[in-house]
Amino acid sequence: MNLSERQVNILRFIAEFVEERSYPPTIRQIGKACDISSTSVVKYNLSKLESDGLIVREAEVSRGLSLVWAKLEEAGLLPEIRKPVGQAVNGVAERVNRAAGRVAERVVSFFSVPVLGHIAAGEPIRVDPADHANADEWIHLNEALYRDREKLFALRVQGDSMVDASVLDGDIVILRHQERAENGEMVAAWIEGQEETTLKHFYQDGRNVRLRPANPAYEEMTFPAAEVSVMGKVVSVIRQLE
Repeated sequence: MNLSERQVNILRFIAEFVEERSYPPTIRQIGKACDISSTSVVKYNLSKLESDGLIVREAEVSRGLSLVWAKLEEAGLLPEIRKPVGQAVNGVAERVNRAAGRVAERVVSFFSVPVLGHIAAGEPIRVDPADHANADEWIHLNEALYRDREKLFALRVQGDSMVDASVLDGDIVILRHQERAENGEMVAAWIEGQEETTLKHFYQDGRNVRLRPANPAYEEMTFPAAEVSVMGKVVSVIRQLE
């Protein structure tokens, strides 16, 4: 398979970008990284790579771009883009059958989840998990990894009270909207009267609810159960590494 140096560079950049950020780049990001000033030229080369079966694009999905690793291996391109066979990448999940030496692939779809602002891992701040119209941004997630997708929303963490639970300042937490929680689960809790939401471990204690941080520098908060509403349970944490 004959590819231009530019097309190989595009494949290499997509692979590196996805490895670092866990989602694919935009056309403009590809153009900037590969020194291509025209988005139409980027689109032309992506169309060529798609026709060769090396990538998959989903027109209705923002950043709906995936590398087809089995086809790249078949074409002998893996050494050139410096990516190991069998690593799962956004849009394509691979399994290596070590005994037979075969690679199986499965194209996976994305869905969008609203990022509804910041949630305090420290002092409470106001968040409305139902206000999708005013989402700060949207994050694209792999459908294969989540259930009850219509109930999911996301919040960006502000503060360090949950660091011992591996939730850091600037992380994005994915939550499933629900009104009940088991003791010890990490939730977004709405505090009546304060009309604010905080991220804490939830504990029901008789007529009270304890909201426990995961940082010894912060004190546990206790409220009457009638004043605390669970807005959602944390189901995953997304971190962008510099």
